[in-house]
Order: sequence, then C-alpha cells, then structure tokens
Amino acid sequence: MPSGLIALLDDVAGIAKLAAASIDDVGAASGKAATKAAGVVIDDAAVTPKYVTGLSPSRELPIIGRIAAGSVRNKLIFILPAALLLTAFAPWAITPILMCGGAYLCFEGAEKLMEAFGDHHEEAVVTTDDPAAIEAATISGAVRTDLILSAEIMTIALNDVAREPLLTQAGVLIVVGLIMTVVVYGAVGLIVKMDDIGLHMAKRSSKVSKTVGRLLVKGMPIVLSSLSVIGTGAMLWVGGGILLHGTHTLGLAWPAEPVEHMAHAVAGATGWFGPVTGWLTTALASALLGVAVGAVLAAEVHALGKVVRKKG
Repeated sequence: MPSGLIALLDDVAGIAKLAAASIDDVGAASGKAATKAAGVVIDDAAVTPKYVTGLSPSRELPIIGRIAAGSVRNKLIFILPAALLLTAFAPWAITPILMCGGAYLCFEGAEKLMEAFGDHHEEAVVTTDDPAAIEAATISGAVRTDLILSAEIMTIALNDVAREPLLTQAGVLIVVGLIMTVVVYGAVGLIVKMDDIGLHMAKRSSKVSKTVGRLLVKGMPIVLSSLSVIGTGAMLWVGGGILLHGTHTLGLAWPAEPVEHMAHAVAGATGWFGPVTGWLTTALASALLGVAVGAVLAAEVHALGKVVRKKG
C-alpha cells in the first residue's frame, strides 16, 4: 500500500512537472509571438480611437469596453477554434492565409496614404440621430475591423508555434489574444481620456499641474495625428514583411533573398551600427513592398467599385 501511494505521488509529481514545463513553454512562446505581432497591435491602437471621436465623453470608456469585449469574442470564440483546426488538418494553409492578411494590411495602408494625399472615396455613414443606434453602429464597425486585425495577430502567433503540441498552441493563442486585447484597448482608453485628464489637471491650483494639464490638452491632437501616421506605417511595414517572408517560405527567391543580401551589405558597411541599419533596411524594403502591393490592390478595388456603381 505505501509503495502504491509513493508511486501515485511520483505520478502526480511527474504530471506537475510536465504542467510547469508546459506553462513555461506557453509563456516563452507567447512572449515571442506577441513581439512578432507588435506591428499589427500598433495599427490596432492607432485605428480604434477614431471610433469614439465626436461621441459623448461619458460614453467613450463604455464603448471602448464593449469593443474590447467584442475583440475577446472574436479571438477566443471565432478565431481560436479555426486556428487550431487549421494546424490540425491544413497546416500548409497557414502561410497563404497569413499572406492574404498581409495583403489586406498593405491595401489598408495604401488606402490611408491615398486619403492623406487627397484621394477620398465614399464611405457609408449612419443617417440617424438616435444616440443608441449611432453607438451600436460604431461598436459593430469597430468589432468588424478588429476581427481582421485580431485574425492577423492570432495567425502571426499561430505561425510561430505551429510545430508545438496542440495544447501549447491553444495556450499561446489564448495568452496572446488576452494580452493584446488588454494592451490595445487599455492604451486606447488612456489615449481618448487624456484630454479629460489634462482638463482636470489644468483646473488644479498647482502651477505644475496646470502646465502639464494644458500641455496634455494641446498635445492630444498631435498625438492622435501621430498615431494615425504610425499606424499607417506599421500596416505597410508588417504587411510587406509578411509577404516578404511568405514568398520565401513558399520557395520563391525573389524578393526576399535580394532584400536579405542588401540588408547584410548595409549592416557590413556600417560597423557597430550594423544590426540596427540591417534591420532598418529590411523594414524599409518591407514597407516599400507594402506600398507597391497596396497601391495595386487599392486601384483594382476602386476600379471594381466604379464598375459596380455604374451597373447599379
């Protein structure tokens, strides 16, 4: 009997060690995957504040909270099961799907560049004065946009752990999904309330508080504009980088290998700064590829849209 108990305790200890190792694996893989998805996260954080622009300040945080809840639902209920099924039955499809998402990011980035240079296209608008209807439409649109960005984040994470056991994959995707949601929508909540914080500080008696408060109020338009620029750059860089890496994974030498050779040449020519300049060279090439692919896709979509409108 004691030997049976000892054997049972040994089994329990072994299971505990395996569980601890699995947790370590999930933690390490989650950190690596989250880092690779950072570019999409920057874009997500840059895109989301526009959804509460012009709405009542008292509704900003509740709306962001509902969008965040929709983001968690997107990641865990829709994307997670699809991702696990993909790795179990069609792992070969991960790279093409990832490249489709990269192409979409390039398209979105090119669209924003075109809008910045005056090429505005028609968008659907909500024609109602009902605040509840406007809020519902705002949340619905934001959650749909989040679905695309969340799918890209989760696919990037999945691609990094595709060779891991199924439970590790699931753990990594859950951890990455939740962390990214908290980071993105926590940052968005702070950004959209920063002007209110500034106004509150400006009303205090302390000169330092007043100065900081005024700077926050005056600086927020600049911050939001900067976020938009950063978000566009991140989309083009990440989208182009996904396409660059994807073509190489699929066995194509161009354009990945010429870019790699160029990055090595720049790194070798810049001495101590080599690692930084080499990375910047690859990032710039990725962004330029993103601009080129996005411009072609945007032109095709706009041309198709004109044809559909004429027929309608």
